[in-house]
Amino acid sequence: MLHEPAASTGKDPAGPYKRRLGIWMFLFYALFYAGFVAINLLNPLAMGMIVFAGLNLATVYGIGLIFVAFIQSLVYDAMCRKKEAELEENPEQISKKTTKTKKGKA
Repeated sequence: MLHEPAASTGKDPAGPYKRRLGIWMFLFYALFYAGFVAINLLNPLAMGMIVFAGLNLATVYGIGLIFVAFIQSLVYDAMCRKKEAELEENPEQISKKTTKTKKGKA
């Protein structure tokens, strides 16, 4: 049986924007996570320190990592939807950008 996508897909005009945004958000999260790893590596006893409502630093930081990832996903979705709507309203932006990049590459 042949499995194909339910809807035809084409080139995503917001693709470069999404890629750039995703990379920046990944770098931010990677730095935040690197802080967690650095604390564990340099001063592992600090992770047992009580910091908030009877919870130790490891628990609070771990929940913070999950919370930040969730918030980032919501922000990414909202920003991508906004950019897609913007490009849908002004399709001439897409053609201007492609002609600029074609001129620059030639």
